[in-house]
Amino acid sequence: MSISLLRQGLATNLQTISGLRVVDTLPDLVNPPMAMIGLTKVNYNQQNQRSMAEYTFQVTVVVGRVSERTAQASLDVLVAPGSGSVKYALESDRTLGGNAYEVFVPELSAYGAVSINGIDYLSAEFSVQVFAR
Repeated sequence: MSISLLRQGLATNLQTISGLRVVDTLPDLVNPPMAMIGLTKVNYNQQNQRSMAEYTFQVTVVVGRVSERTAQASLDVLVAPGSGSVKYALESDRTLGGNAYEVFVPELSAYGAVSINGIDYLSAEFSVQVFAR
């Protein structure tokens, strides 16, 4: 299985959120609101035949500068479970276009300020587990 296909599938799922820019590679510049997808871990040999791996991706969503009043309200909508949320979007096609067995978002791993290129942005980090070959 190609990791880039899994990343592209996650990006396609996230593009269902109106107004959210999505990049499937880590960019040099951030242009909020933006979601960035990175691979953090791979667990190999998850079945008896060693035919499945568990990929853990980190999806970082940056909504705006910490000083913007609307940033927290925007991020709260994206974090809350249900329609319009990052979790809902990521799990909308659980096969990632036929490239995965299962996708799920077990947790929001961070919520708060992050400094990127000397600017403090409000962000949330989601852990995403993908089971694929």
